[in-house]
Amino acid sequence: MATLDAEPDLFELNPYEGHPNLSQLEADVLWEYAKLNQQIKDLVIRTRQLSDAPDKDLLDTLRSLERKMGLVMTLFKVSAWGVINDQTSVETTDSFDNTPDTTIRR
Repeated sequence: MATLDAEPDLFELNPYEGHPNLSQLEADVLWEYAKLNQQIKDLVIRTRQLSDAPDKDLLDTLRSLERKMGLVMTLFKVSAWGVINDQTSVETTDSFDNTPDTTIRR
């Protein structure tokens, strides 16, 4: 992970190496903790940047998708309305064709 504002030496040189009160294992463990700490700080900075300013490309893509979904929804409604109208018109013509003639003739 690339660091944003980290000291470049932290990831290359162990600042705890050669400390008189630490063994080599302790120095290595502290160094790993220091690198992990810096990566977490970088992650916090990056997430704050992302949450403060929304991604313009993502917003443009979502707006385009929203327009397309609106069009699809409109076409679906029109299609469903057309099917419903066709069914009711077929039912009404069938009902007229199958009814016996009840007119009184003189």
